[in-house]
Amino acid sequence: MPPYYVGPAIINMEVGVIRRMLKRARRWHLVGGDLRPLKEPRSIGRALTYDEKLRLLRTAGWNEDWHRAQAAMSLALCTTMRGCEIKRLQWRDLDFLNRVILVRTSKTEAGQRFIPMNDEAYELMVRLRGRAKTFSGIESQHFVFPACEHGHVDPTRNQHSFRTAWRNLTRAITCPACGKHQGPGETCSNRTCRAPIQNIKSPLAGLRFHDLRHHAITELAESQVSDQTIMAIAGHVSPKMLARYSHVRTEARRQAVSALSAKPIARSREGKAGGYDTTYDTNQDPLGIATPEVIERMVGPCGFEPQTSTVSR
Repeated sequence: MPPYYVGPAIINMEVGVIRRMLKRARRWHLVGGDLRPLKEPRSIGRALTYDEKLRLLRTAGWNEDWHRAQAAMSLALCTTMRGCEIKRLQWRDLDFLNRVILVRTSKTEAGQRFIPMNDEAYELMVRLRGRAKTFSGIESQHFVFPACEHGHVDPTRNQHSFRTAWRNLTRAITCPACGKHQGPGETCSNRTCRAPIQNIKSPLAGLRFHDLRHHAITELAESQVSDQTIMAIAGHVSPKMLARYSHVRTEARRQAVSALSAKPIARSREGKAGGYDTTYDTNQDPLGIATPEVIERMVGPCGFEPQTSTVSR
């Protein structure tokens, strides 16, 4: 069995549980001074640019062996679903009549949610169901992405990983001499070409499958959808988690700040021109309020009301 590796964030969480247990037993002071939390990476994901997304979609169609990873990728981009949610998806979780996906099992309790299917996601599910009919895998308890080992498909078990296909997909390059699609290497795999390709690297290298979820949430945030709607679709529990997963891209920021200006725009006295004029806006009196000098002449020593005999006495 291969070793199981975890990141520094998981290790810090486990040490935190042990710390609370030892503190309750009043023994943490014996080892607490020698332990320091591991440094966690600040990068939590990336959002694709338009060219990267286009290249990813094109590259996924190069190899027939990547059709499962391609289908899972399209579903993640259309629904913000996690990889674990996609792999555990069963046919009973799909409502084709109302075009809704029910996420029953997720990473957190907030991940249990309903996700509407757009046209692209609906067509993808129809194609996958038609393919599942070829190996009798359309029962309600069968998995949408069944396990496949040595050409044998078992719909009663879900596929555990897209790692191999996803790694090959994101590392695929194109030979500049002959245009053949292939994996990285020293020379081109085309026998008649053999051009050096050791310095060619795919711009998608290092892209994680989980980054597709980041990208989908980013597109929702850029479409001016409310935070409550995004959290309902993505399954977040707080706006803080939404801020972690949302990456507003540079182009969206540039369009947002294009409406800002530090220079006032001159306008006429009639107010026909746009913008603002600080001198005119400060001095004008649109409501016709009387000046303080006029009001003071109307006020006597006892206010607006005339003096009565009782007050005078």
